[in-house]
Amino acid sequence: MPRRAMQVCPTPGCPELTTGGRCAACANKAARRRPSAAAKGYDARWERTRRAYLRTHPYCECDDCEALPPLLRPRATEVNHRDGLGPLGPRGHDWANLQAMTHAHHSRHTAREQPGGWNDREVHSS
Repeated sequence: MPRRAMQVCPTPGCPELTTGGRCAACANKAARRRPSAAAKGYDARWERTRRAYLRTHPYCECDDCEALPPLLRPRATEVNHRDGLGPLGPRGHDWANLQAMTHAHHSRHTAREQPGGWNDREVHSS
């Protein structure tokens, strides 16, 4: 198998060479800064709420899919918080605040709604 060329760590200001991705020091530092899913409220209680909601709302409820007849809607795999605050928000487990979505539709929605997300540059560049 061919060896990969060394490249500079993509963390701004880090001169370390890596075979791909961040160097070990920068990767560890980034991992310590990011809170765990459980710390953000995505714990066993959320998993129970999510599972129950998807059981009663099995099809995607995004705006595009809502226009389709129920039998043509794709199966939902994720649950979105309409207020964007997640399970720790004041309505985190309130079913009126939840929306069943496919993974692709939830990712698209999140990229559009969350500031600083991966799609933020595209929105502000025009």
